[in-house]
Formats: sequence, C-alpha cells, structure tokens
Amino acid sequence: MKKYITRLLLIGMIWAGTGMVSCKKYLDRDPEATVSAESAFKDFRSFQGFTEELYNCIPDFTNRYWTNSFNWGEDEIQSTVQNFHFVNKIDNGDFWGWQREFDGWGAGFLDNANANTNNDRFTKGLYPLAWYGIRKANLGLENLNLMVNATDEERNLIRGQLLFFRGWFHFQLMQYFGGLPYIDKVLPADEELRLPRLKYQECAAKAALDLRAAADLLPINWDNTTAGIQTLGKNQLRINKIMALGYLGKNYLWAASPLMNLESTGSKTYNVELSKKAGAAFAELLKLTESGAAPHKLLPFAQYSTNFYTTGQNFLIPGGTEVIFTGPYWGAHGSTYGTAKQYTPAIVGADALVFAPTANYVNYYGMKNGLPISNSAQADPTGSGYDPQFPWRDRDPRFYNDIIYDGVKVVQGTLAANMEPHRYANLFTNGSYRDERSGSRTGYMMFKFVPRTANNFDQGWNYGQNLNIKVSYMRLADIYLMYAESVATGYDSPGATADGFGKTAVDAINVIRDRAGVGRVAAQFLVSTSEFMKEVRRERAVELAFEGHRFNDLRRWHLLAEVPYTLKTAAEFDRAAPLNPAVDTKLNKVVNYRERLILQRPFSEKHYWLPLKRADVNMYKEFAQNPGW
Repeated sequence: MKKYITRLLLIGMIWAGTGMVSCKKYLDRDPEATVSAESAFKDFRSFQGFTEELYNCIPDFTNRYWTNSFNWGEDEIQSTVQNFHFVNKIDNGDFWGWQREFDGWGAGFLDNANANTNNDRFTKGLYPLAWYGIRKANLGLENLNLMVNATDEERNLIRGQLLFFRGWFHFQLMQYFGGLPYIDKVLPADEELRLPRLKYQECAAKAALDLRAAADLLPINWDNTTAGIQTLGKNQLRINKIMALGYLGKNYLWAASPLMNLESTGSKTYNVELSKKAGAAFAELLKLTESGAAPHKLLPFAQYSTNFYTTGQNFLIPGGTEVIFTGPYWGAHGSTYGTAKQYTPAIVGADALVFAPTANYVNYYGMKNGLPISNSAQADPTGSGYDPQFPWRDRDPRFYNDIIYDGVKVVQGTLAANMEPHRYANLFTNGSYRDERSGSRTGYMMFKFVPRTANNFDQGWNYGQNLNIKVSYMRLADIYLMYAESVATGYDSPGATADGFGKTAVDAINVIRDRAGVGRVAAQFLVSTSEFMKEVRRERAVELAFEGHRFNDLRRWHLLAEVPYTLKTAAEFDRAAPLNPAVDTKLNKVVNYRERLILQRPFSEKHYWLPLKRADVNMYKEFAQNPGW
C-alpha cells in the first residue's frame, strides 16, 4: 500500500501523524501521535475538534472528480469519448479498477494515494480514509478518560460520534470487500498484526454493537442540547440518533441479505433473525420521525429535486428534511464545473463525456397506476396500460422527473437559427442527441440531478445561478424501503410489522408511492413474500435511481452476475410523425420500438466482492484475498 500522509488538526495545534506502508502500519499507534494528549482531550471543545476531523473522512462521491461515476449496476452507461471511470472497468469485469494502482486518473471515490482530511474533494478516497477513521475513532475512545472538564452530556456526544464512525467505516468496507478484521483498539506499533478476517455476519455483529451504543448516546437533534446550542443552526451534519439507527438497520439488513448470508453460512437466502433486527431498528427510527420527535420528513413531490440539487439559494446544501446522512460539501459550486455537465449531450452541452440511463433500467419505471411494464418490446400481460407505440404516456411521475425522453424541450431560451432543430431532445434512432462518443447511447438522458436549463445555451449550470449538486448517502425514503424489505423477509409476509410500528411492509412502500402520486402495490404482488419482493426491488430501482445504490443492491441480492442484470441496452425507434411542439410530448407516437443490446457484462461468482489490495493481502496469510482474485 502506498504511503498515506495524514494530518490531524486539533484546535490550532498539529497532531503529528506518519505515513505507513500497509494496513498494519496504518492502524498502529505512532508514539509521536500522543504528544500532549492530556491537553488535547481535556475538555469538550478540544475533544470535539479532534472528533470533527472524522467528518472530513466522508468522501463526496457526487463531486469526487470533475466528472463522477458512482452508478455501477445495469443502470447507467457512459459515452465512449473516455474510458477511465470505474463504470467502464466494471463493464469489462475488471474490478481491480477501483484501486488507484490500476487507475491512472485517480477519478474514483473508493481510493486515493493518501488519507487526506483536508477540504479538497479531489483527495477523498473511501478505502484509506476508512482505515484512518477507524484508527482515529479508537484513539479517541481510548482517551475518553482524559476529558475531565466535561459534563455527562458532552462525554456522551463524543463517545457516540466515535462509536458511530467506527461502525460506519467498518460497514462501508464490509459491503464492498466482505468480512474483515474488526479493529476496536489502537494497535501498538510493536505488535505483529495477525487479526483474521471475520465472516461478514461476525463483523456486522460488532458494527451493530457500536451503532446501537451510538444511537443510545446521541440526541435526535443537537440543537436541543446544551453543547449544541453553541453551534445552533449549524448542527445538521453532526452525527445523531437518527443516523445511528439508520445505519444500525442497514448494517443488519445487509448482513441478512443473500450474498452476505451465503458468505457467512453457505445459505443463499435471507437470514430471518437479522432481517427482524433490521426491521426493529428501522421501526424505532420511523416512530421518531412520524411522531414529530425527529425533524426528518419526506419532501413533497413538488420539492423532490431539493433532495439532489439546489439553484439560486446561495450555497444551500441539497437535502432538506429528507436527508439523514451526508458528508461535508467542499468547494462552493464545484459541481457546476463538471458534475452538472455530465448528463447533457455535447450537441447542446459543454462536455462530450455523458452518463445516460440504460433502456433496460428505464423499464423499471412503471405506470402511473403502479403496475410495472413487463418489457418495452412485448405486449402488456400485467394489464398496466403500457403501449410501446406510446412509451411515454401515463408513466410513473418519477419517470418524468428523472428521465429526458424523445421530444422533451431541453433548451428553454434563445437559439441561433442553425441550432433551433436541437431545442428538443432528438433521441430517436440517429437523432442529433444520439451519439456513441458524445451523446446518449441509449435513447434517454438522466436529469434527476440537474435542472432542465442545464445546457450550454440556458447555462443552468452557471456559477451565478448557484447550482449545487450533492447526493446523500441515506435519506428517509430509503429507510421506508429498507423497512419494507427487512420486515417482509423477517416475518415472511407483506402484511407484517415490526417493533410496535403501525405500518406494514406494503404500507411502507405505499408511503413512497403516495408521495410521488403513483398507484399503490397491486394485490397480485401481495400473495407471497417472493412476489412482493419483486415490487420491493423495483421500487428501490425507481425511487433510489442513480443515487449509487444499485450496484450494492444487486450484489447483496446475489443478482449481479445473473441475466438480465448483466445487460445494458439502448432504445431504438422512429418518430411516427414530425415533432409537434403544440402536442404534449407524453402523447408522441413512435414506431419500430425495440431494444438493442449494447453490452453484456462478463461477470462470474468472483465479481460479488471487490478484490483487496495485493500489498494488504500479502501482509500475513490470515488477511486473505477474496475468492477468484
């Protein structure tokens, strides 16, 4: 492992850290790193300064580079002008590409040369920062006894944050690499590291203890604490009880999922008891939010985009009341220089590198009545009302929010006469927005994270419009969906509830659909848990589309290497008549609609886990490489 040069800022004083050449070195206690510990940890203000560096260990995956790849399922495909992003490596089955050693551009958020905790978004890599954060959390926990000038509330706030981050960083590593050693102490420099890799569920059990303890120690809202009043109105990012409960449930649900249960027990099914524990944690959280005890609530659908971007609001971080967990946002309007431009074809955009939704993934967006479409090229066996000659008609309202389809007005303002033909999205076969190298390869564009004015003529990405894009790690809608999944699989019924929470699994799905104005789950999907899970998976695909969840969902469900999840397709069609701006684009008729296979990803069983760094697995035999790598 390359050296990680780190700096620990501590209320105006430097806490000297050293580089390291392996995870062992990285987790060691450096004798020089304990200088003036009594002074550094003596009171809440000093200790909180130490603790807050952990927040700078949270990568901003939305804006990690100029352009950003964080959707690695079958959901998105990149134009061919460049091939350095991790999604291209995944499409080729090259999972080594997450590592900086195999990525000359340093564009991915999973790795970086150093564990930098500065304010530079380009320097954030999850892998080095997770190990760094674990060591720092352990260092803080071992020095809690030095905080003599503090109240019980202050001690609880410090301990709760440290425990949360120790659990959170372990969880982030586990979900990509499987069971690992659970580091719960500062390792002495003279101790030979021989900690074995635990099974996933063993590691998750230890993370659960930390996250449960954090939830019990932390407040719902820091603004309502004596310590938090000192930073009143600026506590939104500080770790609280809701965040800890959210990740406690997620940690249990991931451990319960088929891939993790297979790794731990050999059974490719849900672990019922762990699903029940997940459901209980989510129920505890939802009781607090629905009662009003916590400030979190779903945004109205009219404000849905606020979850992901804000415009004209002078550097307001997106999210509002729905976001549960997100990290710092470094660099005002940094997203306007790259992220905002990666979704618009070059014909009306400013960048040839374009990320577009695949046609197969767009098919997950069902109809307004709540029923799924079976396949865009087939008849309508579900009775949904879908007609492939009118593929944009009566779709789920989230389809119209997230997806630009053929005929949608893109450029709103003035265009030169020679550009006027490109005002509307020409996404039909051979249309001007279709280009393998610099446009949409699939017949669709994704505008979930940018306004309709994000083009080179309206320039909706201008600095002056204060466009800020940031996708959170966890929002409340996700909690409802994870509650539905965990309760249904834990109690084998769509009608089950957990921990005294009044909503059933199907009720939780319907909460999300009601917000979007979508029909509720149909009776045909309530006859069994297996049928219900089809809609749970589809609902996650739609509600959480392009937010970085799909790759890990497919992996934990043990579906990543299965057809059709290995396929990426394009929609091919012709317009039945010239575009008429006076006609609602949703009613446009197309002919010859079919899907063309762009690629099939060459996955096998080994692709369910990412390979660990060779330098790390060569440290000692108990730290073994993942199978197949």
